[in-house]
Amino acid sequence: METVTEPRSRRRMSGSERREQLIHISRTLFAEKGFDGTSIEEIAATAQVSKPVVYEHFGGKEGVYAVVVDREMQKLLGMITEALAATHSLIKLERAALALLQYIEESSEGFRILVRDSHAASGTGTFASLISEIASQVEDVLADEFASRGYDPKLAPMYAQMLVGMVALTGQWWLDVRKPGREEVAANLVNLAWNGLTGLNPNPSITAATRDLSSSAKPRPAAAADKLREFEKAREKELKEAEKLRQRELKEAEKARVRELKERERLLKEAEKERERLLKEAEKAREREEKIRQREARLAERAARLEQVDHPE
Repeated sequence: METVTEPRSRRRMSGSERREQLIHISRTLFAEKGFDGTSIEEIAATAQVSKPVVYEHFGGKEGVYAVVVDREMQKLLGMITEALAATHSLIKLERAALALLQYIEESSEGFRILVRDSHAASGTGTFASLISEIASQVEDVLADEFASRGYDPKLAPMYAQMLVGMVALTGQWWLDVRKPGREEVAANLVNLAWNGLTGLNPNPSITAATRDLSSSAKPRPAAAADKLREFEKAREKELKEAEKLRQRELKEAEKARVRELKERERLLKEAEKERERLLKEAEKAREREEKIRQREARLAERAARLEQVDHPE
């Protein structure tokens, strides 16, 4: 197998730096070609490393794909969750819609991965499961809103699915068209969701509170990086716990298999003993039959001789 060596002038990457490089490269390739269209060879070649380096960090294509998908899901979920922390329901809706559109605008590759593949290799679930998780948060918001307006709060889960589904599908459409701008798209989304078709505002716009937050709160790379690191640490902890659980399950399964084999061996031995016992009994029965046959033959022969003595010719 050919290995690619780095020029001596290039600084050697640490393990964590190499891991981040491979994740970044894989993210771009997965977004462009999808899971099935991307190969370990291509990831390694783009990173100018050998395939074993990728295997060493992730175990295979499925492993790096799971990390990429998990990061994107955590990032989007974090943005939506933060948006839903607002006090007024209308502002929550506006900021959640803006958060999704901002994620799409700033992380187009990640969003393409989430909505296009949703491959079974991902251990964290599909885009549909992410939408469902967001809907469960929106459900609480709607339940409170319904209760305050005299509607049945039991209908909140259904309306949450409708609302989040509408925003998510609009986001998928906007991923490619990018027109109009995200604030205008968000304003029209909220217009339909908040006012309904019969009460549509002919000139919708987001509230001043949301606009001020959107324009003044510029992305802070350091804070975002810290949050991503926190998510990554939490996810790695989850993966370690899952691996420990898997190892325990494997050990228990191995113990159960050994017990089953021992039980099977015991039953086979007992069956063999029973077979040998039956064979011995059958052999004894044949010997008894043979003795009886021989005794009967002797008796018949003796009777024949006696008859000759009693009736000589």
